[in-house]
Amino acid sequence: MPKLQSSDHQTFYRLLKTWNPVLFQGGNKKSRYFEGWYFKNVSANGEFIWSVIPGISIVDKNHAHAFIQLINGKTAETYYVSFPIEEFTFSERNFEASIGKNHFSYDGFILDIDDKNSGLCVKGQVRFDAVQRLKSTLLNPGIMGWYSFMPFMECYHGLVSMNHVLTGSLKINNQTCNFTGGRGYSEKDWGRSMPSAWIWLQCNHFETPGVSIMFSVAKIPFFRNDFTGFLCVLLFEGKIHRFATYTGAKISCIRLDEESVFIFLNDNKFTVGITARRAGHGLLAAPVNGAMDRRIAESIDATIILKISDKHGNLIFDENGIYAGLELVGDMKDLPV
Repeated sequence: MPKLQSSDHQTFYRLLKTWNPVLFQGGNKKSRYFEGWYFKNVSANGEFIWSVIPGISIVDKNHAHAFIQLINGKTAETYYVSFPIEEFTFSERNFEASIGKNHFSYDGFILDIDDKNSGLCVKGQVRFDAVQRLKSTLLNPGIMGWYSFMPFMECYHGLVSMNHVLTGSLKINNQTCNFTGGRGYSEKDWGRSMPSAWIWLQCNHFETPGVSIMFSVAKIPFFRNDFTGFLCVLLFEGKIHRFATYTGAKISCIRLDEESVFIFLNDNKFTVGITARRAGHGLLAAPVNGAMDRRIAESIDATIILKISDKHGNLIFDENGIYAGLELVGDMKDLPV
């Protein structure tokens, strides 16, 4: 696999990555750039919840590195392991990326880390089966729709899998975590910086198998102004439904208190109500102009209530979700709806 900054000039790769956001996007970036994937893994009995976040950070030619972050959803403990940028490699044709001895793809990931600085020792492999991908179309190459074609966006978002089945285990600091029969979710971000304020939530653990939801709303810089944009993807009854600023869907309500957030959105087919309640959280590193200098709080053991009604107002889904991811970052006053 090629290393960073090796072949982004190739026409085939440049076209392919535009319509396949899961691929590494930053082949020719030399400054103020980040890119990272997020893999959430929950064991079958809920005993183990670990998220794994590989990526790169480029400030300038003298300040660049690859990294792997881990967060324990049960204890909120986090780890950040740095690698020389030269140890990051990627495929131009498929979703495959490696950082040293660690490998990531649609099929799963392999971890082999023994880091004295962070105190993290993790080895093992987790495979993904029945991966639920978001299909790309000519005008909608990813979850961001036509915004994907805007070259000046501060941050881009992509979905890897809304839901998949896990097989395998990880030995993390002498504890064996068996994920066989569990469920996973994965997504990614890339660009210059994360937004100044956002809400993000995700859950794929409901009583009804195969239901998954991701929602994000953020303050988005656009030329010299900004606007509030949102994305919501719902895997329901075997189909993936998009709700977003660009699809004409609307958020009619966002209400927050110290412990929870309530969101109400709709389009011409569905009305979706989400109530998410915080749990313990850990601090993760996030990018500012490519540098991983910001700290954000993330919970991956939150709970949600998801209600879905059809266009006639009939309630067709009403269940509690567990092991949910939730981030409330920045000043929520910056998110008017």
